[in-house]
Amino acid sequence: MFGFWFYLCVKVTNRVMVSWKSVFFLFITFFFWGNFPAHAQTGTGNLKAKREKLEREIAYTNQLLQEVNRSQKSTLYELQLINNRINMRRRLVTVLKKEIAALSDTITATGISLRNLNRRLDTLKKEYVQIAWYLYKNDNNYNRLIFLFSAKDFNQAYQRLRYLDEISSYIRKEAARIEQLEKLKKAKLGQLFRDKAQKKKLLDNETTQLSQLQLEQHQKLLLRQKLSGRQRSLRAQLRQKQKEARQLEAQIKKAIAIATEKAAKTTSKKISSAEARLSTTFYANKGRLPWPVKNGVISQTFGVHSHPVLKHVQIKNNGINIATGKGSVARAVFPGKVVNIVHITNTNIAVIVKHGDYYTVYSGLDRVLVKRNQQVNRSQALGVVHTNLQGKTELHFEVWHNKQLQNPAYWLRKTIR
Repeated sequence: MFGFWFYLCVKVTNRVMVSWKSVFFLFITFFFWGNFPAHAQTGTGNLKAKREKLEREIAYTNQLLQEVNRSQKSTLYELQLINNRINMRRRLVTVLKKEIAALSDTITATGISLRNLNRRLDTLKKEYVQIAWYLYKNDNNYNRLIFLFSAKDFNQAYQRLRYLDEISSYIRKEAARIEQLEKLKKAKLGQLFRDKAQKKKLLDNETTQLSQLQLEQHQKLLLRQKLSGRQRSLRAQLRQKQKEARQLEAQIKKAIAIATEKAAKTTSKKISSAEARLSTTFYANKGRLPWPVKNGVISQTFGVHSHPVLKHVQIKNNGINIATGKGSVARAVFPGKVVNIVHITNTNIAVIVKHGDYYTVYSGLDRVLVKRNQQVNRSQALGVVHTNLQGKTELHFEVWHNKQLQNPAYWLRKTIR
C-alpha cells in the first residue's frame, strides 16, 4: 500500500506547481475583471456627483419659481428660470444615460468574473474531493511507517517526511482557498444584486425626468406666447436694462482708471509689492473662488445672447446673473478694497472691489453693508440683493482684469459650496 504514498506525493507536488500557476492565472483574471469595475465605479462616482449637483440646482430653481409664481405675473425672469431648468434637466438625462451605461458595463464585468470564479471553484472542489477520497481509503499510521522505513537512507526518509508534511499543508491550503473563493463569490453576488437594483432605480429616474422635461417644454411654450403679446413693454424694459448696464460699465472703467492712476503715482515699493502679490494670489485662485451668494443658480451667462422673446434682438451680458432667494446677501469672493459704490437706481446699487490688478463687481443690491475705501475679507457681506414685486432676486456679478472683461464662470468654483 505504501506505493500509494509515492503516487500521492508526486501528485501533490505536481498539484502544488499547478496550483501556483492557477493562483497566478486567477490573480491576473481578477485583477483585470476586478479593476474594470473599480474604474467603472470611479466613473460612476463622478457621474453620481454630477447628477446630484444637477438635482440640487433643479430643486433650488423650483423654489425660485415658486417665489416668482406668487405674484401671478408672467415675466422674462420666470421664462429664464424655466429655460435654465430645461437645460439642467436635459443635462441630467444625459448624465443618467451615461450612469446607466457605466453600471451596465460593471454588471457585465461582474458576471464574467463570477463565471470564471465558478469554474475555478468547481475545479478546486473536484481536485480536493479526489485527494481527500484517496486519503480516506489509504491513509493509516501503518502505511505511513512503511513508507518512511522503506527509504534507502536517512536523507530519503527525511525527504519522504517532508512530502507527508506537504500533503497535510496542501490539504489545509486548498480548503482555505476554497473558503476564501466562496466568500469572494458571495461578495460579488451581493454587489451584482445591488448594481442591478441601482440600475433599475436610475432607469425609473430617467423615465421621470423625460416626463418632467416634456411638461416644462410645454410650460415654456405657453409662457413665451403670453410674453409675445407684450412686445412694447419688453422693449421698454430692455432699453432700461441696457441704459443701466452702460452706466455701470462707465463707472467701473472710471474706478479702474482712478485706481490705476493712483498706483502709477505711488512711490512706495511696499504698497506696490503688496498689490502685485494680491494680483498673483487672485489669479492663482482662478476656478476656485467662492460664489458671491450662499445659494443660487446662474440665470444668464456671460456674453451675447438672443432675447428669449423678441426676434432679432441681441443682449450683451458683461458678467453673469445669479438667481437667488429673497433676502440673500452678496459676499466678497476675495480679500480686497471697496473702490466705489455706484447708485444706478434706488434698487440697483453696485459695489466695486479691487484685488490688485483685478476687480469684482456686485450689482442689483438695494442695501449696502460696506463703505468706500473699506478693506473687506473673503466671504464678507457687501450688501442685500434686491427682490422686486414679481419675486425676482438676481445678483449681477462681473470680473475685470484692469480694463479687460473676464468670464466670471471661469473664476468661480463649479459647485456653489
